[in-house]
Amino acid sequence: MRVLLIGRDSFGKDCLKALLEEGESLVGVITLLDRPGQPKQNPTKEFAREAAIPLLLSPSLKGPEVYQWVKDRVPELIVLAFVTEIIPKGIIDIPKYKAINYHPSLLPKYRGGSAINWAIINGETETGVTIHYIDEGIDTGDIIIQESVPIYPGDTVASLYFDRLYPLGVRMIAQAVRLIGEGRAPRIKQDSSQASYQPLIQEKDVIIDFGKSAQQVHNLIRGSNPTPGAITYLRGKRVKIWNSQISRGSFKQAHPGEIIQIAPEGVIISTADGAIIAERLQLEGGEKVSAAEFVTTIRIGPGEVVG
Repeated sequence: MRVLLIGRDSFGKDCLKALLEEGESLVGVITLLDRPGQPKQNPTKEFAREAAIPLLLSPSLKGPEVYQWVKDRVPELIVLAFVTEIIPKGIIDIPKYKAINYHPSLLPKYRGGSAINWAIINGETETGVTIHYIDEGIDTGDIIIQESVPIYPGDTVASLYFDRLYPLGVRMIAQAVRLIGEGRAPRIKQDSSQASYQPLIQEKDVIIDFGKSAQQVHNLIRGSNPTPGAITYLRGKRVKIWNSQISRGSFKQAHPGEIIQIAPEGVIISTADGAIIAERLQLEGGEKVSAAEFVTTIRIGPGEVVG
């Protein structure tokens, strides 16, 4: 088929490679312009140029020049590979088979742009990848294919994405395009009664409440890594905790947020029903460091309260 891909980063590049290996005809690639402060490397852009695929660099998908560029390529299908901007309906309506999207959850659950974060924060033990058609809603279109993966107790957003959801998504995009081209792609309506939508995660969503259980605190920390980072406060300054474990030790009852012990494995902090071990921290304005380096630099000890 004549496929036009809209995407970015390494995921967009690897989806391009997979589609070319399947024998699809890539008639165009749209990716974002390099922006000040961002890494200059743009794997999707670089691969498209190497493969001699027509390329459009744009700051947005909403301009009239984007619509005309897509129309001039005469695609039969648009593939969205890591796109956070809503695609104008006029662009979606150009191809014969419209547009499909990669979403890292088991739709209709966890619609929205921070699906991986919220699944971990909410303590889910399973998530997955859905390839679906685009409609005018946010992640509401008919499902083509869907596969599940486990969420392991030690997973962060980064490990879950790069170890499972990323490679699975690349394979499934190529599979969905092939099914559409062969006329065998299903259109499964989403069950709206099972739907959930979570907004883009922000720093206000990841402030640690040590009055919650150790499991809930641990889930928030790993569901905020690598961004935006789980936030607490120490001596009036903001501190981010990037990695943690649930402590299996037995301690006397302490106030939630109280530092119980400085251990070789990290800073042990009391919660409502136990404690967590903060392993990697970052003081406001500083670098991410091990708990040992943090303790040495800040000079904290048992009895001090964070939060």
